[in-house]
Amino acid sequence: MPAVRGRETSRRPGEVVAEVERLAAEGVREVTLLGQNVNSYGRDISSSFAELLRAVDAVEGIERIRFTSPHPKDFRSDVIAAMADCDAVCEHAHLPLQSGSSRVLKAMRRTYSRERYLRLVGELRAAIPDLALTTDIIVGFPGETENDFRETLEVVEEVGFDSAFTFVYSPRAGTEAAAMPDQVPDEVKRERIERLVDVVQRVAAEQNAGRVGMVEEVLVEGPSRTEPQLLRGRTRRNTTVNFSGDAAPGELVPVTIASATSTTLRGTHLAAAAA
Repeated sequence: MPAVRGRETSRRPGEVVAEVERLAAEGVREVTLLGQNVNSYGRDISSSFAELLRAVDAVEGIERIRFTSPHPKDFRSDVIAAMADCDAVCEHAHLPLQSGSSRVLKAMRRTYSRERYLRLVGELRAAIPDLALTTDIIVGFPGETENDFRETLEVVEEVGFDSAFTFVYSPRAGTEAAAMPDQVPDEVKRERIERLVDVVQRVAAEQNAGRVGMVEEVLVEGPSRTEPQLLRGRTRRNTTVNFSGDAAPGELVPVTIASATSTTLRGTHLAAAAA
């Protein structure tokens, strides 16, 4: 939690932009803005995260901008508008859910409900139709019932996450949650995480299957880790692509997607296909 780490402080926007300009001059094409809660940026210095996104977008040479991690309670309309307006801001948001149950979210002190989360997803998708959404989910928080867990599965299905980091709650000595009644038995937590992973993987596979036949802009990272004869890169939606063809790390290349799994896409560099 941010409170554990002390009060949040924002770097001056000019300082951030100057660093991005230096990186761009060195040939960097993608930057990620990092913060414990990036969308609360600027409140201590009379600025805003939306203004910072627009300022970084204006830096010549920067092709892609990502940011992590936002908090659903602070994801405001000006940030959504900046994401939609700025050419370099990628069509991807990591939006931690933690639980699909409003009751559990309240126990976690998450300060938003299932309904508020889904409303935000609707606003994001309305503004950025091709948006990829990823998330974090915890199972087995103290007091989580089977019905609470089913509500989490329902939200995964309804949102259609492109991927999710899934965790089993484990008590930490001295924390409020560790002293809560109704701790969930380990065997129940194991069973729930398996069910959750099954649903997450199926939904992600469906999302990726929808990209087959499309041409994706891929930022080349290097050779594939599993098949060195192929290249590896990422789409603007932050999906890994393994593809055939010739390209150097740092290049942006068009790749025709031929197949997909729950975690990766596979395709051919268009220039190579035309050769």
